[in-house]
Amino acid sequence: MKLTNSIKSIAIGSFDGIHIAHQKLISQSEAVVIIEKNRATITTGYKRTEYINKPSFFYHFDHIKLLTAKEFIEKLKEDFPKLEKIIVGYDFAFGYKKEGNTALLQKLFNGEVIIVDEVKYNNISVHSCTIRKYITKGNIDIVNKLLNHNYKIDGKVIKGQGLGKKELVPTLNLKVYDYILPKSGVYTTSSLINNQWLPSVSFLGHRVTTDGSFAIETHIIDKDIGEIEGSISLEFISYIRGNRKFEGLDALKKQIESDIELARYNYTKA
Repeated sequence: MKLTNSIKSIAIGSFDGIHIAHQKLISQSEAVVIIEKNRATITTGYKRTEYINKPSFFYHFDHIKLLTAKEFIEKLKEDFPKLEKIIVGYDFAFGYKKEGNTALLQKLFNGEVIIVDEVKYNNISVHSCTIRKYITKGNIDIVNKLLNHNYKIDGKVIKGQGLGKKELVPTLNLKVYDYILPKSGVYTTSSLINNQWLPSVSFLGHRVTTDGSFAIETHIIDKDIGEIEGSISLEFISYIRGNRKFEGLDALKKQIESDIELARYNYTKA
């Protein structure tokens, strides 16, 4: 018997970020249907399931975009033969060219439809687009509250310019794909290395004091991790300062040491 044969309630959405409004939908369902458009930039692809403790099923948008609203509901009923309840957000749209809304969903589906109203946090309407804007502004404190978890990206460790270990502090240099990145600057972070979360301080931006190239670098605080290969995860805890040019490596190193001290303090308070 297929797993879907026993499911009676589903929450439907794109769920980029799995923020607190998404969590309100998901909490009322047995399973989750994720509409995958390959445009998720807060929490990408299957990584959304890390924040969902229920069975999750992906419908790729390219495979359903030509279905009418009625055909989409028929597909749900076929895929979930015991389906009795659908949970969606107040602005849910579905079917070819988004012809369907919550009113049409209630008309087409012969079971219960739960429509979750707009969710606000401190007068902020919680939407993925809002969270993206806060990320690009470096407002990590707000981002993490709207997500109800730390903002996380994944990156592949790559070879850096080699200057950090020799002249400054050792760092891991990352190549990051798909994720929306916070504004340039220095952040208190936590790095997942060898299945262990370690306190770190991270820089994103153009290395204006040295070679001018764009970089994402993280320094692991108070721990020699040696050479690392493959990918690591980075969680953002708080914003420390903006990117700026220093007169030389000595001035830059002094600032980095100050950044590390502040990150160490921030990490213990997080």
